[in-house]
Amino acid sequence: MLIGKLSAVASSLLLLLSSAMVPLGPDFATAATGGSDIPVLEEPLNKAAQAYQRGDFEQAAASWQEAARAYQQAGQFREYVGVLIDLAQAEQALGHYNAALQTLRLAQDQVSQSGDRARLAEVLGSAGTLYLAMGDADNASQYLNKGLEVARETNNQHLAALILNNMGNLHLAQKNYPEAVEAYTESLALSQAMNNRPEMARAQLNTATALLRAGRNEDAKNALDRAVMTITALPDSHDKAFALITAGLAYQALGPRFPDLADQLILQSWRALNAAAAVADKIENPRAASYAWGYMGALYESEKRYDDALELTGRAVVAGQRAMAIEALYRWHWQTGRLLKARNESENAISAYRKAVAALESVRPELGPSSNTESFREGAGKLYFEFADLLLRRAASSTAEQEKPFLTEARDVIEKFKGAELRDYFRDDCIDAARSRSMDVERVSQNTAVLYPILLPDRTELLVSVRGNLNRFTVPVSEATMTQEIRTFRKRLMKRTTRQYLPHAQQLYDWLIRPIEPLLKSLPIDTLVVIPDGPLRTVPMAALHDGEQFLIARYAVATTPGLRLTDSRPLRRGNPKALSAGLSKAVQNFSPLPDVVAELENVQRLYPGRLLLNSDFLLSRLEEELKDNVFTIVHIASHGQFESDARKSFLLTFDDKLTMDKLETFVGRLRFREDPLALLTLSACETAAGDDRAALGLAGVAIKAGASSALATLWFINDEASSALVSEFYRQLRASSASKAVALQRAQLKLMEDPVYEHPIYWSPFLLLSNWL
Repeated sequence: MLIGKLSAVASSLLLLLSSAMVPLGPDFATAATGGSDIPVLEEPLNKAAQAYQRGDFEQAAASWQEAARAYQQAGQFREYVGVLIDLAQAEQALGHYNAALQTLRLAQDQVSQSGDRARLAEVLGSAGTLYLAMGDADNASQYLNKGLEVARETNNQHLAALILNNMGNLHLAQKNYPEAVEAYTESLALSQAMNNRPEMARAQLNTATALLRAGRNEDAKNALDRAVMTITALPDSHDKAFALITAGLAYQALGPRFPDLADQLILQSWRALNAAAAVADKIENPRAASYAWGYMGALYESEKRYDDALELTGRAVVAGQRAMAIEALYRWHWQTGRLLKARNESENAISAYRKAVAALESVRPELGPSSNTESFREGAGKLYFEFADLLLRRAASSTAEQEKPFLTEARDVIEKFKGAELRDYFRDDCIDAARSRSMDVERVSQNTAVLYPILLPDRTELLVSVRGNLNRFTVPVSEATMTQEIRTFRKRLMKRTTRQYLPHAQQLYDWLIRPIEPLLKSLPIDTLVVIPDGPLRTVPMAALHDGEQFLIARYAVATTPGLRLTDSRPLRRGNPKALSAGLSKAVQNFSPLPDVVAELENVQRLYPGRLLLNSDFLLSRLEEELKDNVFTIVHIASHGQFESDARKSFLLTFDDKLTMDKLETFVGRLRFREDPLALLTLSACETAAGDDRAALGLAGVAIKAGASSALATLWFINDEASSALVSEFYRQLRASSASKAVALQRAQLKLMEDPVYEHPIYWSPFLLLSNWL
């Protein structure tokens, strides 16, 4: 097959370059090389190695597990550790990161007992590589550095080269490009000294990638040309096929950097991908073939040669199905959908998008399609919005009777996105646990309207659900314009001595609330539940203004990450018991919160239970109380920070930091009891302005903790105001049958009446998250 001259590739392929830097095979494979004293093991070891080369990682893992059991039973522990290392590589390739981690822990325990320093270096290096794949830079750095130290100590130059290469990958992920180039260069020097051509190719290719990211275009092109020469001379293998795929993507990314050479570079890209497909065919590796054909299809897509692109993408789908490579299939179904949409085949395009979303939803949470260089929303998340856009356009061209299924499906697609985004953020299955408890809360709450704002490149769609009926409103405001206005609103809102926020509060009201006002006024609606998207998570909807009053004056306002993630059980009024914990003193370089004492006393007066204040608020005490007692409410009045990286989010205790994982472990125990936690209150937390991903963590905190609801703040405020509002919220909740959303509304309005606290900076950052009943 010949390819015509292709112009510079679409910029979207640059994202594919970062997300398609797939591993080039097991870096620390040892046991599969033979030398066993147990002849019967030759068969599973050979089967494992051959399966890995075919990209059949499931079979490779099964064969290595068989070999590991045999070596363990025979007491050949050095060989046992070697096979465990290989097994972890196969589990990592499958995306089974937790399983791989457990396998490596077994290996590390064994080498710790035996004192085998050579094997220890291999285990440490493998663990560092695994942590890097998991996005845990701190542990990756620790293990890789320790592994390199032991490899040098044992004079294992081959292992040192491998670890240096992966240290380069770590620097690359952290955008430390000079350090990445330095590590790759040292790895290359060691590989050249040993004449290890596969490792030379790996180091050269990764050097080219680092130079490309650093903007050193000429150097990157030269390094890439050298890498391809080395790769081409290698024997056919899984590693060679994926190296050629990576080289093809790198040539694509170079195209826009060299306008005069763009056609030549795209042709080189095609040749590398075509060569990868040929290698994959020879070694019968359908996984590699799927990636090669798929990215070749993307080349034709960029040239609008849709027929050719569809033919190649179809090959990629077939190969991906043979390999059961779900992480590849979602890409090619998505690509098929885009191509069919471009050909105005909307029905077929919708079918392809459905397949893409189904494939992506089936990808293990720990595998995750987001990378170290882009968020889930920026990468795979675009799939959901493109699909929703297509469905909404289809609804707009339908009759009133025909549009309902398209609107419902568009809403459900966004619901799936909300779950996938949270799952990617927290990187665990807490989202699936939340889904298992969800009910149709729209029908449970008859006086509630649910607003789904969907920000699209050319417009904003408002889906409003009332009593199970879905209504659609379109606003001609682009995602970029909406985002800019939201950022400005947040910035102005933080100036407590001015009313500069007001024009922006009114503008956002006109865009987000005014269009749906007639519908809301036609029904007895008292609560507005907002399912915010992206930047809308960073601002309080309660502070939007219609020109006469704030939105909170008309409706109780609640926020939830998604209806399918919301536990619909209302608060049991009876005799709820509270665990109240907090810090009034300055600890760990955080300022004191003197009003916390009165706040916690008020909570205990209304909801008796346990009190942990200052030196009693220890991480171990908190764990003990939650383990031994049943609480309806957990109230924490302490500094808290939500970051883009969930691992860096925390709540401050007297002696330590309560991370999100520990919060899930401690509080999450209550979800398995007959009366799970109804409310988690965090009265002094904050997220950075403009950090949508940090706000995502705040929005999902109730789900992470296994609580029905959470009350938390977008930013840290005067602790006297916080104490007053929270105390009034609990008083309203205790004294009446009001929902949690209405109790918060009354508390906000009462604080607003105080001239000292009438500015929305004081009362608006309080968000009721998840269940509002």
